[in-house]
Amino acid sequence: MPDPTAAILPALSAALADIVARTKSAIVSVHSHRSRASGFIWKPGLIVTADEALADEGEVSVKLADGTVGPASIAGRDHTTDIALLRFDTGNAAPVALSPVVPELGSLSVVVAAEHGVPTAALGTVSLVGGSWRSLRGGEIDARIELGVRLRHNHEGGLALTASGDAIGMAVQGVRRVLVIPSATIGRVAGRLETHGRIARGYLGVGLQPVKLDDGIGAMVMSVDQSGPSAAAGIRQGDIIVGWNGEKISGVRSLLRALGPDSVGSVVDVEIRRGGEPVRVKLTIGERADA
Repeated sequence: MPDPTAAILPALSAALADIVARTKSAIVSVHSHRSRASGFIWKPGLIVTADEALADEGEVSVKLADGTVGPASIAGRDHTTDIALLRFDTGNAAPVALSPVVPELGSLSVVVAAEHGVPTAALGTVSLVGGSWRSLRGGEIDARIELGVRLRHNHEGGLALTASGDAIGMAVQGVRRVLVIPSATIGRVAGRLETHGRIARGYLGVGLQPVKLDDGIGAMVMSVDQSGPSAAAGIRQGDIIVGWNGEKISGVRSLLRALGPDSVGSVVDVEIRRGGEPVRVKLTIGERADA
């Protein structure tokens, strides 16, 4: 009697191969200085790749799946979310349709990347799924997705797909793990890069150090940019910031979290302690010049 499970693996294999075949035409190779990475066509004429894998200087070239090679220009890059956007004539190649789907823990995932223009594929599992988080560089990532898959350096920027063929984001190398920058983050950040060429970041114009207080944690002002927003608000070296818009802060990190793109130009109430006495000031958040 034929084994009814005998056809399962061939069927799964054929389905995964079909998913890769339908996606590989949108996958590109990116070469910058001595660095190589992968990327994918996000919109006609626009390619998303991993910022970490992109050289800081020098020319950038792209090779499409059909063999077309040419120079690309950097439309914008965001170190905090590891997203870079390139401009390149993608011809008739169809862009990737990113999906907002967050995969199930333990489900299969395929990373489709490129090596010297030749498509590659690696199969693994979704090893961790969680909520939104902040990268070590302060970027807001909409979901925590980790993959149990081997990812070469030049495959960073490739697409992570579900077993159903949904493109759930960009595969990048994290600290001892492979991460997915989810579609929601790519759409938000790449959209700003396309429009503005950069991601604005809030700027206070102070150097801060966490300090323990009797009733919590504050942020001591160690230095002040005399041309910055804090100096204009009257904040001085030695002041301790303890409150932000009526709420106690939990340290320096909580202040940094408040300095996202939408914070620039907003006015906040800052509570400080100066010589043990409470002082309140209004501060207009500036924009980092190197954002």
